[in-house]
Amino acid sequence: MSFLTIGYALMFYAATALLVGGLVWKIAGYARTPAPLKIPTAPAPVNTRGVVLRMAREVALFDSLFKSNKWIWGLGWLFHLTLALVLVRHLRYVTEPVWSVAALAQPFGIYAGIAMVAALAGLWARRVLVERIRYISTLSDHLMLALLIAIGITGIAMKYVTHTDIVAVKAFMLGLLYFDWQPLPAEPALLVHLALVAALMAIFPASKLMHAPGLFFSPTRNQPDDARERRHLSPWAAELER
Repeated sequence: MSFLTIGYALMFYAATALLVGGLVWKIAGYARTPAPLKIPTAPAPVNTRGVVLRMAREVALFDSLFKSNKWIWGLGWLFHLTLALVLVRHLRYVTEPVWSVAALAQPFGIYAGIAMVAALAGLWARRVLVERIRYISTLSDHLMLALLIAIGITGIAMKYVTHTDIVAVKAFMLGLLYFDWQPLPAEPALLVHLALVAALMAIFPASKLMHAPGLFFSPTRNQPDDARERRHLSPWAAELER
């Protein structure tokens, strides 16, 4: 077993532990954070069914962003859609036999990767060219976009520039899952791609990408507008009244 294989195997185990542990920690923190006020963004639904429908529109269609800015909505929605397709396509590396949904995604996944990079480039250009967005953008915002674009470009490079032994890559990934390590091909584009993916996994819980699970805990979205019909009390406030 080469030092390269051992190093990348340990790197992915560490990145996975940071990702899972960080997500659990952050989501638990979101769940414990009280919402002392009834603050749904109007116009808001007045019952639980309406809240569920509203959240579904936010998750699937980015409803509030669509109402705010159409071209940013288009780039953001394109990025998330193509990212989902790329992730489904990559399921072939960790499933045996390959799931049917991953097999169906193969012809479209590479084009989704190109579209994903284009959408990210558009979102990055917004942070540079739009003055008010440039003013509030931090170094971490630019670095996160650079990381995502680099992951996409190195993935595309393995398709069109330097071909990778995908059979060996799949054996390596399955070996990680079953703790039966297999040799990792020493190809520069692949090594850079995997290192960037591991870096993204490790920093995900500490980044703004946590808006994905955080959306479900946003009181402006997950509360019904029933302040007149029902008094809102957070758990800590209810304890003070006892």
